[in-house]
Amino acid sequence: MPTDVLSDDDVARAADLRRMKIAATGLFVAVTVVFVISRALSDDMGALDYVAAFAEAAMVGALADWFAVTALFRHPLGLPIPHTAIIPRRKDQIGASLGQFVESNFLTRELLEERLERARVGARLGEWLADPAHAERASAAMADALRGIIDVLDDEAISGTVGTMVERRLRELSVSPLVGKAIDIGIDRGHHRRLLDSVLTGLTGFLEENRDTFRMRLQEESPWWVPEQIDDRIFAKIFKGVQNFLADVRADPEHPVRDSINTRLDTFAARLRDDTELIGKGEEVKEELLDHPAVRAWIASIWGELKKTLLTAADDRESELRRRMSDGLVQLGEKLRDDADLQHKVDRWVASAAGYLVDNYRGEVSKMISSTVERWDADTTSQRMELQVGRDLQFIRINGTVVGGLAGLLIFIVSRHVF
Repeated sequence: MPTDVLSDDDVARAADLRRMKIAATGLFVAVTVVFVISRALSDDMGALDYVAAFAEAAMVGALADWFAVTALFRHPLGLPIPHTAIIPRRKDQIGASLGQFVESNFLTRELLEERLERARVGARLGEWLADPAHAERASAAMADALRGIIDVLDDEAISGTVGTMVERRLRELSVSPLVGKAIDIGIDRGHHRRLLDSVLTGLTGFLEENRDTFRMRLQEESPWWVPEQIDDRIFAKIFKGVQNFLADVRADPEHPVRDSINTRLDTFAARLRDDTELIGKGEEVKEELLDHPAVRAWIASIWGELKKTLLTAADDRESELRRRMSDGLVQLGEKLRDDADLQHKVDRWVASAAGYLVDNYRGEVSKMISSTVERWDADTTSQRMELQVGRDLQFIRINGTVVGGLAGLLIFIVSRHVF
């Protein structure tokens, strides 16, 4: 087999197989030499006859077992002897039988549930995830999976689907009652006071910044016969009065103007919720906005922006998404580690899922094994199997040599001294 298709373990097995073949063949050569020498030097009823009988039988045993072992994987000496090269000739049947054996004896619900029960998957998973370093690794794997899913999605189809969903949801949403509810919440939490304060402060600054503009406007509107000094005094009086009024409203939380604004806001919020005509106008405005080209372009771009954001967050280990994923996994691990009931639920779920897969797909595993073996050529199949068991089979040759020799010696002794 080419070395480029061998794993490191296969290379080691091949080296062990070569050593064992050399040892078994060397033993055969040794007993052959012993047989030749003992026959050449033996005399009638001499001790060398016993040695020769042992060596002769050992050679026969070694040759017989060599033939048997070799016949499993190839034709001995390349001769097409019947019932040899068994594995190459029957590799497809062997593959099918192996697949059926695995399916019937290993891929069973009972065996799988027994192993999973002893494995305590829930407890182990909890202990593993409770370690922040492990949670970080898991979150990285989840981010890779998320990135892979996003990459294979059809952007055009997803964009259209997301845009349609968003648009449909917006069209189904009644805007006026929602705005009315928002105003109610703002009033209840005092947000409108802060908003009014900001408006008053901004208005005061706006008046101050445009003081000269307002003065010129008064001069333009004033009759020609009114002296400029009178206009200045009137403007200063009015301007100061307005500024003081704004300052009073801003400084007094209980100012009547504030109460008036609160009342008007309450009334407006109630109308937004209950006034059919106002609600209808709000829907008209909403529909006009949704039909505006700029809004439609924004809806169409939602998926692209979301995809870009998700991919960026998935690649950045310091992103908010990755941190939340890691923190969530740590919390899940701690809860799973300490909650026995949750552990049992996870164990049952894993056992149920594994049982379902075994019941419905174990036949696919059998087919995969048999089809994989069918795709191998005969020589490759034989070589792969020989690498797995060939070393142990060489011991058969060695044992056959020794046992054959002892058996032959025993037969020789009995034939000489009994018969």
